[in-house]
Parts: sequence; C-alpha cells; structure tokens
Amino acid sequence: MARPAIQDRFRDHPTLGFVDWVLRGIGQVVFQNNPMSGAMILAGIVYNSWIYGIVCLFGAVVSTATALLFKADRGLIKDGLFGFNGALIAIALVAYTSPHFTTGDWPNAYLWVYIVLSAAFTTILVPAFGAVLGPHKVPGLTMPFVLATWFFLGALLQFSTIDVSNALKPTSPSDFTGPRPDYTWITWLHGITMGIAEIFFQDNWVTGVIILIGIAVNTRIGAGMALMGSTLAVASAVFYGAHDEAIRDGLFGYNAALTAMALGGLFYVLNVPGFIYTVIGVLVTARVWASLAIFLEPTGMPVLTSAFVFVTWLMLLAKNGFPSLIPMAPADAGTPEENLARAQARQKR
Repeated sequence: MARPAIQDRFRDHPTLGFVDWVLRGIGQVVFQNNPMSGAMILAGIVYNSWIYGIVCLFGAVVSTATALLFKADRGLIKDGLFGFNGALIAIALVAYTSPHFTTGDWPNAYLWVYIVLSAAFTTILVPAFGAVLGPHKVPGLTMPFVLATWFFLGALLQFSTIDVSNALKPTSPSDFTGPRPDYTWITWLHGITMGIAEIFFQDNWVTGVIILIGIAVNTRIGAGMALMGSTLAVASAVFYGAHDEAIRDGLFGYNAALTAMALGGLFYVLNVPGFIYTVIGVLVTARVWASLAIFLEPTGMPVLTSAFVFVTWLMLLAKNGFPSLIPMAPADAGTPEENLARAQARQKR
C-alpha cells in the first residue's frame, strides 16, 4: 500500500485531522488544498500581527466545526472548503473595528461572539451558493465571505457595543486627486507584494512574500499566477496614472491576484488561449475593483474580494462559448500542474 503524500499524512487522522482541515481552510483562501501552505500563510499573517493570526485561525476553526456539526459533505470539510470564508470574515471584522488597521486590536467579548455567528453563517452560505451555481459547474469562491461581511459590517452601524473604525469606508479612486505621481521602485515592490498580502487584509509586504512562498509550496504555477496577477494590476494602474498610495497599499493587486490563480491553471487548463484569457481577466478585475469602490462608497462598504468573484464567475460561465479553452469542473480541479498533465495525457490518447 502506497504511503500518502506528505501533505495528506494527517488528512484522515482521528485526532490531528481537524487541525489539517483548518490549515487547509486557510490555504484555500488562495486555492491551496495543502495544510503546509496554510501553515506558511498563517505564519506570514502572524509575522505582521499575532492578533490577525489568532482571529484567522479562530474563524477557520468555527466555520469548519459548524460544517461538522451539521454533517456537511465530509470530503469538502477535509479539503478545507468550509474554513476559508470563516478565516477571512474573522480578519475582516477585526480589521474594520480596530483603530489600528495594520495590526488590528484585540476584540472585546461582544466582537468574539459576533465573529462566531458570522463565521458560522459563511458555512451555511457555502452550500447555498453551491445549489445556485453547481449546475453550471461554477464555484462559490469567496462570495460567502463577501456577502456575510457586508451584512455583518453594515449591522454594526446600528449597535453600540462594537465600535467601527474609520476604515469602514472603502478607499476609492475618487479619494485620490492631483497630478500624475512620480512612481518609484517602492511603488512596484510594495504594490506587487502588498497586493498579495491584502488578500488577507495584511499591510505588510514581507507578509505578501511569505504568502507567495506558501502558495509555491503547493504549486509553482499558482504562485507564478498570483505574482503575475498582482504585477499586471500594478502595471495597469501605473499606465493609467492611479494614485501612488493606492498602488503601494496593494488595493489594485489583491483581487487581480486571485483572478489570475482561479483562471490561470485551476479552473481552466493553462494552454495558450487559457493564458491569454487569464490576462484579460486580470486586467478587467483591476478596473472592476476601481468601479466597485465608487459604486459602494455611498454605503460605506468595502469592495473586499467581490471584484475577483464577479469577474471570475462571468469568465467561467462563458466557458461553453470558447472551444479553445479547457475548463476544469470544481470537483475535478487539482493544482495547475495536475490539470495540465491530465489534459496533455488525454491529448496523447
């Protein structure tokens, strides 16, 4: 009997399995079904803020435990697919209620309870979106996190036991005015790396590098796509004269990095048409982020990862119209390397 791969050694372990599933959930934020990737990403978050690291882990634990309580599909639980939305919403709620957005502030008792409810709700939304999108073989992506965060952040404006911060207002291109800035190498370095870190609300370029390494632990193509997505978004923002601060904060890059990973080898095989399709998706996502920031500004809600979700959904729904693309159903999608190898093997038959 063949020994399981190192990343799957504890997947079915009677006591350590839950830890494995939670770490996979953190990794699944960036499509990595690998507990080692999740652990590396968590380490990157802790490097920036131990508070964010704890709440990220807590959110993933709550959402995963909720799935177990309601006896959700065991395979999905083991793959971490109920954990990643909970991890994200926990960080988001702390980020948007903390005076110090960069590192976050320790939540009060009311906020801990709020995080439990919101993380549990994301678990409920996962099969809800699956019921709607499943027949089209399109995944829910991070939409449970986005929708639940909008609901729960908006509600905070009605309550007095949890204070909201000034960050509960999206950074919009309309907030940045003035002449075309003089970009430097810092613009590019911080814009690209912070674009990856901001997927997890982390304002730290070193954290972005660690997250990228965490992705590369599981897939080099996936890491390359994340880097390409953030880089193209920065290049596009520079080309059109976006504000230097918005670029350096990673605001243009994080949705684009996610789109690049989703389309570039995961849900489409990375052949030449698939690569070009991915580049189009990345460039569109950077603009959709800017558009949604203005659209949502009157509500006070942040864009989150909604730009990535909307663009990726549309470009996955269009798959039947383009025979040169090779789609991968969510249930069958592995790493980009595995998907490419399977496609090449089918062509040789």
